[in-house]
Amino acid sequence: MKLNAINKELDGALPGLAASILISVVSQWVARFLPTLGAALIAILLGMLLGNTLLDRPELGQGTKFSEKRLLEYAIVLNGLILDFQVLKSAGLKGFVFIILQMALTIFVTYRLGKVFGFGKRFALLMGAGNAVCGSSAIGTVAPIVQADNKDKGISITIVNLSGTSLMILLPILGAVLYGNDTLRTSALIGGTVQSIGQVVASAKLVNDEVVTLATVFKLMRVLLIIGVAVLYGRMNMNEGEALFTRKKRAGYAADPVIGAEASASPAAVSYGVPWFLTGFVVFFLIRSFIGVPDSVLVASKALSTQFEVAALAAIGMRVKFADIIKEGPKAMLYGLTVGAAQVVMAIALIRVFFG
Repeated sequence: MKLNAINKELDGALPGLAASILISVVSQWVARFLPTLGAALIAILLGMLLGNTLLDRPELGQGTKFSEKRLLEYAIVLNGLILDFQVLKSAGLKGFVFIILQMALTIFVTYRLGKVFGFGKRFALLMGAGNAVCGSSAIGTVAPIVQADNKDKGISITIVNLSGTSLMILLPILGAVLYGNDTLRTSALIGGTVQSIGQVVASAKLVNDEVVTLATVFKLMRVLLIIGVAVLYGRMNMNEGEALFTRKKRAGYAADPVIGAEASASPAAVSYGVPWFLTGFVVFFLIRSFIGVPDSVLVASKALSTQFEVAALAAIGMRVKFADIIKEGPKAMLYGLTVGAAQVVMAIALIRVFFG
């Protein structure tokens, strides 16, 4: 079934996939002459430039979507071979508690700011999940749980991706200023704050490979906790339905079948699956930690992972449209940027508490 799904995704994906790979190759060549920028940043910027000009073509959409999603997932799986328990020890229990608190505060603050800006509850909850967990994937997961409409879903995905792109570029600079690119604290800042997995990898890649590895660990903790966020949102939605039903019943209304259906919905009725790439990452991590792999395999895995990453980042750049920034308006953009700034401030405060 999984193979059939990927084959279906590949239908019509070749043009966009080829464009992503071509931009990746060009970016790595240019990076030889501009090593301070690096292939990752060049790929994103070049992708954005071409994706809004020469390569702004509908027929490339399927391929860039595949590249952004799948190539990055393959890179994450291969990164499991690069990790071992020694790396995880540098994050440790403190790192896990840091992520839980950062996510909880992000959802709470995003929801409150949504009210301040005058946005509805469902939109604010989508923004909370997207910023706290993993961008558009988290929004897609919780949207049916909170019964969000397509408009709220589309706008929240756009705003979260745009604010994530901003943080992706700014945080490596901030990490250098605050922490001198210290691996643990810079990884916590990037992995605990930036929205999507692709943006975390891109941002960390602007620092060094050690930060890529540890920031990915912090980020995958957030991805894994999407299960808890989904259950929380499901419980909130159920409680809201029960409260509405009770208010109507007290007011003398007959039981509304729609409200009854909402009130009876429970988190247990929703299926929460662990992403396949997270499973693959863990399997490879366990193999590396307990069985071991030859050095040649590690070198090949790292090289292949880098190729997947840069091509995926090129695709991410191509999918950021300047028109979306203008279309969503200043109010929504200001909301997204304010949430992003709040995330950074909270992360810096928690990093100071947990990591000195």
